[in-house]
Amino acid sequence: MPKPLHSGFLSNSNINVNIVNAKRVSLLDMQQAYSFMLLQEVLIHKEITMNNSIKLSGRLENVASLIPKGAEFADIGSDHGYLPCYVCLHDESAQAVAGEVNEGPFLSAQETVKRYGLAKRIDVRLGNGLEILKDGEVNLVVLAGMGGALISTILDEGKDRLKSIKRIIAQPNVGERRVRQWFYTHGYTITNEAMIKENGHIYEIIAGDKNPTTQEMTEKQLLFGPRLLKQKPELFYQKWENEYAKRQRIIDQMKKAALPNDNKIEAFKKELTWIEEVLRDDSH
Repeated sequence: MPKPLHSGFLSNSNINVNIVNAKRVSLLDMQQAYSFMLLQEVLIHKEITMNNSIKLSGRLENVASLIPKGAEFADIGSDHGYLPCYVCLHDESAQAVAGEVNEGPFLSAQETVKRYGLAKRIDVRLGNGLEILKDGEVNLVVLAGMGGALISTILDEGKDRLKSIKRIIAQPNVGERRVRQWFYTHGYTITNEAMIKENGHIYEIIAGDKNPTTQEMTEKQLLFGPRLLKQKPELFYQKWENEYAKRQRIIDQMKKAALPNDNKIEAFKKELTWIEEVLRDDSH
């Protein structure tokens, strides 16, 4: 008569059941591990966004506020790439091209984009002005922190890359009239203007939207800004009081020249009259 099986000895059926159960446990562990990994990625992304968020200057924050959600934009003269990184950290649907003409800032922008984990959404390119852009890849262009003459030149030289551009945001350090003149000549209606004071200098930020209907602008509006003329914020008065005094000094110096340029003197005098009128109206 055969001896009974020892209680600790497993039959074939018991072995098969335990193998199936082990596989189930293993599969469950894998699923839990995968879910945990996804959760970790989300938490890491949140940590990067919240703890490593970029602090922009007030000037660039104002520029960023004019970039709509989901924009595909180019920041020309991006320097360290802070503006596109800031926008993309605050808007997960945004895509950007950061352009730089100098290798030093180009490498700095690459490093900034890498640090914030945005290499899939921000393409840093080395090149001159708008030539770095491909046809139709962006719908908005930012040109900030340069003179109005240079901004106008960049736009002129890259006109063939502007076919898909619905909005241009410009922040000239000087020469705002040149920017407005370019917008007016090329079918961009000025839809937003703002002023901000930073490090003792008053900056103007000008946004123009592509419009088939030409915006009519007088010489006076080109100088002061059509929207700023209506809004007249406190900084508007500060700027044009300073500009009035500056123009007076220029006229005085020009009059002392051996051969005074009467045409230029008259042009400055006309602007003095405009400034007087603007500051007198709704005087604060």
